[in-house]
Amino acid sequence: MYDKPFSLQIITPTGIAFQGEALSVTAPGVQGGFQVLYNHAPLLSSLAIGEIRVTNRKREQFLYAVSGGFLEVKNNLVVALVDAIEHAPDIDVSRATRARERAETRMHSKDPSVDIDRARLAMVRALNRLRVAAKN
Repeated sequence: MYDKPFSLQIITPTGIAFQGEALSVTAPGVQGGFQVLYNHAPLLSSLAIGEIRVTNRKREQFLYAVSGGFLEVKNNLVVALVDAIEHAPDIDVSRATRARERAETRMHSKDPSVDIDRARLAMVRALNRLRVAAKN
């Protein structure tokens, strides 16, 4: 089982979102989700839009919505450099709902100046935030 801790840092462009010891980290790799435990083999992975779940030494779980980035595992140190991250209890559901509605409107727009790919990405991010917030 997983009972030995490792060091974890989750870093955003604006600061540190999490720093401490963890027993487990589950992350959304672009090739599929994965879990990191103590003594994990060295790894470098791109992160997709999804959720990061952290279990600390007290076996408390923390759930985050993440918008992509990179995660490195080396010598029981895990560093995640993420584009954006929100702790599930801090997600503003009404703001995420409005973002989803705006993205949906843009995706169905006939205006040739609308960037459909950008609208799709905004939709995926908003839906992820809503899904993670609902799990809290």
